[in-house]
Amino acid sequence: MKQVVAIDGPSGSGKSTVAAILAKELGYVHLDTGAMYRAVALAAAKERIGFDDRAGLDALCARIKIELRPNREGISVFLDGTDVTEEIRSPEMSLGSSAVSSVPEVRKHMVELQRQIGQGGGVVAEGRDMGTVVFPGTSAKFYLDATPEERSKRRWLQLKKMGSVEDLEKVHREMIHRDLKDSLREHSPLQKADDAVVIDTTGMTVEQVLEKMVKMVKDLEKSGA
Repeated sequence: MKQVVAIDGPSGSGKSTVAAILAKELGYVHLDTGAMYRAVALAAAKERIGFDDRAGLDALCARIKIELRPNREGISVFLDGTDVTEEIRSPEMSLGSSAVSSVPEVRKHMVELQRQIGQGGGVVAEGRDMGTVVFPGTSAKFYLDATPEERSKRRWLQLKKMGSVEDLEKVHREMIHRDLKDSLREHSPLQKADDAVVIDTTGMTVEQVLEKMVKMVKDLEKSGA
């Protein structure tokens, strides 16, 4: 039986990279929830809606259309029919997504969309509350983590590859700030589900992480859990 695989963890822990490859390996759909919140932040910024404007964000989420379309590398993110995959990966949108994701009205809209996509299984969902809020009933739960230094370096290299000239120390400060904000927010804070399998990806290759995850999911598929 196809599973809903829930992968949680802080920024830079390897969630997006692992989730994309795991989805391909299993023949599942990759549900990048972080990209969805980044798209909301981008839409809000374009319409000059404050990231703390609950009424404005509620109305915005009700009228915009966010799509995740598979491509050779993983997924492309479309906002109202426009490809915004690269645009949403800026440091500003990273902080913006953390801000809008703490707004209850935004979370309500996004969780409904995420659950619709996850109906019937065959989905690898990654974010910060997949195993605790969105898909608490799934058996395939993982929590990925790594040291702050490792996660900052990964994020810095990702930005550098995209042409950014961000300073590593600045990226590290922003990541620590986001970690704190995500962990302390009132609604759906970043936390590990009690029954999640924890994987510290510090010093591990993507292949090593995937090996553990693929085995567990395939075992669950066979058992029909």
